[in-house]
Amino acid sequence: MSTRGHKREVGPGRSAGGAEPDYDDDEDDDWGDLGGERDDLTDVPGGVRLQKVLAAAGVGSRRHCEEMIGAGRVEVDGQTVRRFGARVDPEHQIIRVDGKRIPSRQDIVYLAFNKPPKVLTSMSDDRGRKTITDFLGDRAERLFHVGRLDYDTEGLMLLTNDGELAHRLAHPSYEVAKTYLADVPGPVPRDLGRRLATGVELEDGVAVADRFRVLEQAGSHALVEITLHEGRKHIVRRMLAEVGHPVTRLVRTTVGPVKLGGVRPGETRDLTTREIGELYAAVGL
Repeated sequence: MSTRGHKREVGPGRSAGGAEPDYDDDEDDDWGDLGGERDDLTDVPGGVRLQKVLAAAGVGSRRHCEEMIGAGRVEVDGQTVRRFGARVDPEHQIIRVDGKRIPSRQDIVYLAFNKPPKVLTSMSDDRGRKTITDFLGDRAERLFHVGRLDYDTEGLMLLTNDGELAHRLAHPSYEVAKTYLADVPGPVPRDLGRRLATGVELEDGVAVADRFRVLEQAGSHALVEITLHEGRKHIVRRMLAEVGHPVTRLVRTTVGPVKLGGVRPGETRDLTTREIGELYAAVGL
């Protein structure tokens, strides 16, 4: 299924429909050089006005971004900037609002993808099986999938061409939490959450759940929610099987601050500016 033409979920100030932000239109920006306190940031020759970069990243309107700059809420490479007309390089400088990094590069893509079952977590397959690429249409970017979901597992995957962020999100040392819904045989004993939180001994070491709760239970069926921060292969399925509740269906619903929400199977949405900033913060970027 192609995502071209799919209505995008966007953050405040970000244009819908995939339109690229216009950094070069200075017609309505002459007023932007007149206000704000001086600071020590050195302007980048040929750079882009800071309020334009913020607006293009979805932070808000240019005038709202001016207000944020004047209030001292914006940093460039760690330095607070209060000058409305400051010129920066969005391709190489790190810009933060209220301490959170914003996605300032125009060529970087951040997507939430709802992986259907029976889809390989790969961008290609020499055996002809269906892969993530089959759902991305004719996108020009070379995207990475962040981590993996096994062939039968459904739900949220993050796709991006931000290699550093993808690497950190997938690395176990950053302990980014992930939440799953699982169909399991019932009834579920009351102490199962405590057992999972204490740790389950598996062949490759102890696995611990951060949170566990029973959402529904009727006769021999139960729907449970489990959150954990590690990503060993088939970890959720192995944990629940070990405690006597093998999974019949598994859906990942969150990765760190990003929720699957209403994205339909096989479709994508753009992450919001807030979500991207929270992902950066989760891995120390």
